[in-house]
Amino acid sequence: MATIEQLQQKFGIPGAVEFGLHPSGLTQATVSKDGHSAVVMLHGAHVVSYRGPDGDDILWMSRQSWFENGKPIRGGVPICFPWFGPKADDARAPGHGFARLLEWQVALATTLDDGRVRLVLVLMDNQHTRRLWNHQFRLAFGATIGGGALELRLSVANTGKEPLEFTEALHTYLSVGDVRKVSIGGLERTEYVDKVSQPPWNMSGDKPIMFTGETDRVYLNTQNECILDDPVLNRRITVAKTGSKSTVIWTPWIDKAKRMEDFGDDEWTSMVCIETANALENTVKVSPGAFHEMAAVISSQPR
Repeated sequence: MATIEQLQQKFGIPGAVEFGLHPSGLTQATVSKDGHSAVVMLHGAHVVSYRGPDGDDILWMSRQSWFENGKPIRGGVPICFPWFGPKADDARAPGHGFARLLEWQVALATTLDDGRVRLVLVLMDNQHTRRLWNHQFRLAFGATIGGGALELRLSVANTGKEPLEFTEALHTYLSVGDVRKVSIGGLERTEYVDKVSQPPWNMSGDKPIMFTGETDRVYLNTQNECILDDPVLNRRITVAKTGSKSTVIWTPWIDKAKRMEDFGDDEWTSMVCIETANALENTVKVSPGAFHEMAAVISSQPR
């Protein structure tokens, strides 16, 4: 594994891309442009912070999160691949797949023609991944800062001789003033699967989503952007996307927060997830030699 000095020498860009150690000892990269910055862990290609010029973090992180090899990080933007949720044929397999549990490699750090700064990390199949999912693939994750937004792009290439089928998500945790007071627009009149209540299949109404309890919904066949309106923090966060046909909305509320070891009991009021995904009936199929790309663009504006 490359040292911080080796990474900085090969990929560092003065004032734009800097490698260092997270307080946990894991390697991280900070990508900066025009007062905006994102922190990306090599562990899981996991974005753990995105701040604008005001210094406030748009992403949410749990104070109880693990930052350990082989364990998921709670908060930020975990990458779910090659399955979303539990593995259908193996209950012992890690939830949300293995991509968020493994060390990724730095492939590129560059300034684009439009001035934005991009960091690209890669993960390829290996002995460990093939024990869990016996397929050949190459993942590339790009985090791009500039233009007042954070762009996250996940590309899945099929490097094998058989078709690939997978589900995926950019499991984005957003920081809010009080989840009981926010609303999310963009998913009106959209079919969804509710993992909390019965019956599971529902159709949303004409009004934005508001929260009164635990919420875990997979909205299907939608490519709409979502706008999170936060009257407490006086901002609106927009999550736009491409290559994604599912949007997942999740917040644990009181009881589930208490059941999670890596989630503080009192933290549930300060977060909500708007996840760019392809899940359930929106499973992705990729032919040999082809690839699929999914992207989310996150931005924040005063209310």
